[in-house]
Amino acid sequence: MDFEMKIFTVEEANELIPSVRPKLETIKSHYARIQSYRENAMAASNAAQFGGGGMKGGSDYAKLLFELGQLTAELDGQGIQLKDYARGLIDFPYMHEGRIVLLCWQLGEGDEIEWWHDIEAGFQGRTPL
Repeated sequence: MDFEMKIFTVEEANELIPSVRPKLETIKSHYARIQSYRENAMAASNAAQFGGGGMKGGSDYAKLLFELGQLTAELDGQGIQLKDYARGLIDFPYMHEGRIVLLCWQLGEGDEIEWWHDIEAGFQGRTPL
């Protein structure tokens, strides 16, 4: 299977923010709830080795994992890179001065992307557009 990275314009990325924001809010919420199950899930996993393994809230936990996976796959299918579930941090590949960089946006920011960074620099290397 050939993988071709979607390259966004600033305008294309900005047009997606209104539809992506609610997905990221759900991802952030689901991720926080999944983390609250972490200890019980680990205990159930360990007990499963010995024939046990049930956990209180297990069906809710499984549903959250499934929905989180669906939302993540939707973003990935659009070419959007989810970088941090807890912060709702996403990147859009973008061509800048002949090289691919990442347009960077996270929950709590405005309706337009204002930052970019080199692929290697990450969030700490954010530069205003």
